[in-house]
Amino acid sequence: MSDPAVPRRPTLDLRSLTPARVALGRSGASVPTKALLDFTLDHARARDAVHAAFDAPRLVAELRALGLVVTEARSRAVDRRDYLRRPDLGRQLDTESAELLARGASEPCQIAVVIGDGLSAAAVHAHAVGLLKHLLPLLANGDDVALRHVVVASGARVALGDEIGAILGARMVVTLIGERPGLSAPDSLGAYLTFAPKPGRTDAERNCVSNIRKAGLSYQEAAFKIAWLIREGLAREVTGVALKDESADRAPRRIGTALPE
Repeated sequence: MSDPAVPRRPTLDLRSLTPARVALGRSGASVPTKALLDFTLDHARARDAVHAAFDAPRLVAELRALGLVVTEARSRAVDRRDYLRRPDLGRQLDTESAELLARGASEPCQIAVVIGDGLSAAAVHAHAVGLLKHLLPLLANGDDVALRHVVVASGARVALGDEIGAILGARMVVTLIGERPGLSAPDSLGAYLTFAPKPGRTDAERNCVSNIRKAGLSYQEAAFKIAWLIREGLAREVTGVALKDESADRAPRRIGTALPE
């Protein structure tokens, strides 16, 4: 018999705190049917995200509606199968795209933005434009960081931005790209910042703001972090391990805040 003077501890349901697969329960030696079906559905969504078609013309139209000058490009990966089996091809521009960008590079610029499908075109279509709507006012505020070039790249890996930035003469390239889908996050967008972009840069020379999505990092906070990293990176002339993100204390919103519908 329990002592009525001792208060009962409430049972903590971890499922209310995270989308991760915790406290699933069991049915005999296996998980319950609902948990198994949920796993199968999430796995299918992740696979669909990887193979989803990238509608570059639609994205270009949405970006031009924001008043941006946009160029379309593609990597040397000829199709999705090629892209998945040959990651190196996704890091290189095809010849026609390289020539097109070179013709449009009239003079050096501060910032170039590359938007690539990556491993989740769904993430790019869902979040890239919304994120830029929050980021552009922050870049125009204060010392006016100039954004001159936006490139929409098909079949893109993160490092494709290095070649694009080098051709455009950008001091820094910001690559917005669909991240590898997880079982609870098929639509996560990542932002990679590289100072003095050129082919051969390593991941240690980049800063990354990841998990930009409805159940992750809000547009407002992600834009704040990216703008801070851009300004500090340009001022210090570094990115990557040499540039620590110290924006957290001033960020307007915390991780987990839902994005606007």
